[in-house]
Amino acid sequence: MKFLREELNGKEFDIIGESSKLKDVLNIVKKVAPTDATVLLLGESGTGKELIAKAIHNLSKRKDGPYIKVNCGALPENLLESELFGYEKGAFTGALSRKPGRFERANGGTIFLDEIGEISPSIQVKMLRILQEKEFERLGGVEILKADVRVIAATNKNLENMVKEGAFREDLFYRLNVVPIQLPPLRERVEDIPILIDYFLDKYSKNLRLEKFKIDKSAMKFLMEYSWPGNIRELENLVERMLILNHGSVIKREDLPLGPNKMIKDVDKIVLPPNGISIDELEKNLIEQALERTGYNQTKAAKLLGLTRHTLIYRMEKYGIKERRDSD
Repeated sequence: MKFLREELNGKEFDIIGESSKLKDVLNIVKKVAPTDATVLLLGESGTGKELIAKAIHNLSKRKDGPYIKVNCGALPENLLESELFGYEKGAFTGALSRKPGRFERANGGTIFLDEIGEISPSIQVKMLRILQEKEFERLGGVEILKADVRVIAATNKNLENMVKEGAFREDLFYRLNVVPIQLPPLRERVEDIPILIDYFLDKYSKNLRLEKFKIDKSAMKFLMEYSWPGNIRELENLVERMLILNHGSVIKREDLPLGPNKMIKDVDKIVLPPNGISIDELEKNLIEQALERTGYNQTKAAKLLGLTRHTLIYRMEKYGIKERRDSD
């Protein structure tokens, strides 16, 4: 299944592996791709959500139309809004001419909204209108524009929990969650690790014109037991780095630039006190620790806790935690 030529209608993609979990994902891709259904890709960072989104587009009836990607988490709210919906001349300072947005440019094709869990409540409202009514307006404009666009969204957040916490609109979640596809982390498809390593070795040895290294049994055993918090992206970066530094060598365990294995089963557990504990108090304490550690930088604190900034703010309000420390 290395390039999935037969499985995906003769198209060639860098979706590599033979595990049952990957096959389950690709079976859904084959069924949903020919339709115009909205798809929500779920999974940790580095699991290949963008590759799956591009595969869905290339296997669809929109394959000859535009494919537009937007990283919703990489742009500030005001800039993201203008990028998505465009703006009219004079809509704001510096808007010297009309600019079409990403939805407008994606007309007849597909738009991939990566990190959809990061969008603000005001943009969520406009996104809901696009999905429900297939229409929108440019910033500063009054003309109603139609959007003939297929939407594929992706997130590494738990949107259902965000809905419960008031950080994400329930109606928008259901509009996005028409066909959810859960991508497995690399630690759940360990049988694909040797296949992926071979693929990345071929790719980078050709690009860099370097001799491929070999991996002994001890190193391969460790690589297959390692938890891979960065998933496929982390493995790819490791192979490229090792090829540059050790081309033509035999890689042993001690050569791997990876720290101690951090499989989930080995992570230290919080010990429950004999008299029990308040989950709310524990959560409040962890939030306060994260804020203290980051100098009350909400974005960095949210990252430490595995939350979005909107969710962190919601929980700070829930527990009465002030936005910054009282001045001495």
